[in-house]
Amino acid sequence: MIEIVKPAPEHLPSYKAALERGWSPDNVRLEVARREQLAAIDEDPVAFLASLDDPEAKGPPITLPDGGHVPRLPSFRRWIWDGEASGSIGLRWQKGTAELPSHVLGHIGYAVVPWKRRRGYATEALRLMLEEARAVGLPYVEITAKPANPASHRVILANGGQLVDRFFEDAAYGGMESLRFRIDL
Repeated sequence: MIEIVKPAPEHLPSYKAALERGWSPDNVRLEVARREQLAAIDEDPVAFLASLDDPEAKGPPITLPDGGHVPRLPSFRRWIWDGEASGSIGLRWQKGTAELPSHVLGHIGYAVVPWKRRRGYATEALRLMLEEARAVGLPYVEITAKPANPASHRVILANGGQLVDRFFEDAAYGGMESLRFRIDL
């Protein structure tokens, strides 16, 4: 059985071990994000954990893949947990609206460690995160996935997602084609 847990000191050694094995919680910034997280954990583990829970958007600006910076949105991250770190899932939103700025690729993003993929972990983690999205007042969530990522399409569809459009991502992400799914809450 998996759960999504608020990152805490007792989870940190397992999460750090997953990073050290080469996994990245960021499907866009990959290796850069992995190294940044390892450095942040080594520098100040308590501050690192606190940075993952920012529902008031008080943290520093977000670095985009092109190196640009944008204001942080309210957000929080949960770790996919089955007795050890199995991945990460995050929720971000704007207060008072379900709309997102063009540089944000969806309300929810997730990544499962490679050695635990194809076990339903992402599907269950997304189901659990939808409860959190309802709790912050969102009427729906949007999730994006690349056309060549059928595993992610299946995860979204299994949770009631509907394909709403094809679009080209913001230039900061390279302007690649992507699919936008919506899950009504």
